[in-house]
Amino acid sequence: MESSSAATVSAGPGPGPSPADLLRRLRARGAADPVTHVERVPARAGVPAPWPSWAQAELRASFTQRGVVAPWQHQAEAANLAYEGEHVVVATGTASGKSLAYQLPALATLLADPRATVLYLAPTKALAADQLRAVAALELEGVRPACYDGDTPRAEREWIRRHSRFVLTNPDMLHHGILPGHAQWSGFLRRLAYVVIDECHTYRGVFGSHVAHVLRRLRRQCARFGATPVFVLASATSGDPATAAGRLTGLPVTAVTEDASPRGGVTFALWEPPLLPPDSSASPSVPAQATGGHDGATDLVQVRRSALRETADLLADTVAEGVRTLAFVRSRKGAEVVAASARRSLDDAVPGLGDRVAAYRGGYLREERRELERALLHGDLLGLASTNALELGVDLVGLDAVLICGYPGTRASLWQQAGRAGRAGQEALAVLVARDDPLDTYLVHHPEAIFGAPVEATVLDPANPYVLAPQLACAAVEAPLTPADLVLFGDGAKEAVDELVAAGALRQRPTGWYWRHRERPEVDLRGEGGAPVAVVESSTGRLLGTVDGGSSHFLLHPGAVYLHQGVSYVVDELDLADGCALVHTEEPDWSTHARDVTDLSVVSVRSYVDAGPVGMFLGEVDVTSQVVSYQRRRIATGEVIDTRPLDLPTRELRTVAVWFTLSPQSLALAGVQSADVPGALHAAEHAAIGLLPLIATCDRWDIGGLSTAVHPDTEAPTVFVYDGHPGGAGFAERAYGTASAWLRATRDAIAECGCETGCPSCVQSPKCGNGNNPLSKPDAIRVLDVVLANLPE
Repeated sequence: MESSSAATVSAGPGPGPSPADLLRRLRARGAADPVTHVERVPARAGVPAPWPSWAQAELRASFTQRGVVAPWQHQAEAANLAYEGEHVVVATGTASGKSLAYQLPALATLLADPRATVLYLAPTKALAADQLRAVAALELEGVRPACYDGDTPRAEREWIRRHSRFVLTNPDMLHHGILPGHAQWSGFLRRLAYVVIDECHTYRGVFGSHVAHVLRRLRRQCARFGATPVFVLASATSGDPATAAGRLTGLPVTAVTEDASPRGGVTFALWEPPLLPPDSSASPSVPAQATGGHDGATDLVQVRRSALRETADLLADTVAEGVRTLAFVRSRKGAEVVAASARRSLDDAVPGLGDRVAAYRGGYLREERRELERALLHGDLLGLASTNALELGVDLVGLDAVLICGYPGTRASLWQQAGRAGRAGQEALAVLVARDDPLDTYLVHHPEAIFGAPVEATVLDPANPYVLAPQLACAAVEAPLTPADLVLFGDGAKEAVDELVAAGALRQRPTGWYWRHRERPEVDLRGEGGAPVAVVESSTGRLLGTVDGGSSHFLLHPGAVYLHQGVSYVVDELDLADGCALVHTEEPDWSTHARDVTDLSVVSVRSYVDAGPVGMFLGEVDVTSQVVSYQRRRIATGEVIDTRPLDLPTRELRTVAVWFTLSPQSLALAGVQSADVPGALHAAEHAAIGLLPLIATCDRWDIGGLSTAVHPDTEAPTVFVYDGHPGGAGFAERAYGTASAWLRATRDAIAECGCETGCPSCVQSPKCGNGNNPLSKPDAIRVLDVVLANLPE
């Protein structure tokens, strides 16, 4: 539980070096200083408040026994609002005690009314399990808290439905299990007093839009049973949390944002890995090694050491110093690589010390996750390389340092991850290790974009027709839709219902709209492109883990290298129909990198700006893509061994894009030769995709792009950037609304990069289907100069 005192478990080693001393030792490893900026985030004293008068003596005593002597001011303010029946979101920093803000009113109500119930929603199973431990530890009679998720044994589910008064679950289970079985949950829903939505800032994009409608479906069922629960939301610090929470719930929400909890000081370093000498063996097709110019020639460039290797070395160094460290890595594969590399380095120095480091990521089996969480909490592990699966969930207060391998996509996530360090208010170290890409490079040289800028607003779009229509279909299965329901589901609901009627999915009758089919609609809340693909070891039949359907073409194609707990496997077969990939153990000295081809056509224009020779557009597009081959590259050098063809099905996507056009005359006047236009636009596209997360709550893997010297639909040189989700996720719309700021940062990132012809820090992309060829850095700057000179601010 996030507590308001030092009542959290911390079982690591004794005090190690101070954050300043540790950073000094880490900086001294190489000849050149890799730190571009050090920000000192000062410690802060807490502002306590009295217990609310309505909090029962036994409830106060239970919290006091757990080390919570009194609430902090923001906890008491949010708790009072909720107890008085006002929907509230508390948006404060990591470890600021947000859980007490909702536990107080919820538990007080359960104690006062023996029939009342509470529903708690978390984005991850780990977070729900952590909250279950916290509530159960209070030992309040009659509360009977219980987790109800995919891991809950069927024998326990009936007991939970009948007897638990504090049910902890996730939006997926609410969508797939509770709402379809609302008749079995009628007693619980009829008495529902509070709905707690924890870490609500994670509900963004398509996932957030789906969850918004799941919550409306929940409100609808509660109303049918006569209940109007109070919604209490907890969020990391975010821009305009009241508006985001209102869009998520469809209700007016009051925000509590003044953090009154104490905080230890944090030394926050921005770390740019050192340059490596040019490698004449590199190929222009290897983004981390070289760049292809517009003529396809290989230009030798100085590139930076891999952020993964740098993070692995830093993790090994901090563990060797006895410092409990969590390294956040953006990908599952990356987390495995960092953990394995750190283990090897530590074992080389002190045999057996590598056992104190492990990897943690989604896709592990439940038993593996729980054991890793236990080992981390009890200090058996000193270092953990994790995906953002541990950004939320297990109470990690007690760590001494956090390493962040690559900007996590939003400032909200950055501060959430950095906030995992800090032992009971003591000093902590956080290090952002920049990847060799445009956004990371921009940020480590523009610290004001991190430390001087407000946190982003959460972007979601409940009106997305690709989200709204399936959710209305689900609602119709649960109970016939009525005109009042269409008001509840908001803009576009009537149009979506009419389309469902025309498609034969709904039948209109005088009493409403009825679902016509026997089976329920299949709806993927997380927008991950289909059901997970199971990864199975061929020789034993053992289930190793899962990969989401949307990533399977890239990660599990035949011949792909797949890592699990530091063990390397090679994929023998990908069976998309059965959702299964068969693999065998192998330790090749090469890695695999899938390549795809993309085509795009404009469907409609929603809005545009006519800026003379420049046009800026927002609209719907159809994107067709196919993974057609993969490269094998030497792990040691990045050298391309070969390119092998693949035969995978084409994927089609209708989504929302932002695009700009330029007249050929304006490019010629800017000095861009006609032969160089493809490379100029391609480089500008890459950099624009890389910088979009600066102004929208997304990362570059949420979006795609395409550029062409003459697009058939625009009849002009054009750069497209599109949302990678059906119907859009709000990112392109955000880019369109802030186009000048977005493209100004893009232009600056390219111009300020120290390379001559383009590199991964500015215009190369790790996901380019064309092998980063052609690219022209100088001409990309000229293209963006033309756009910015004509586009209104």
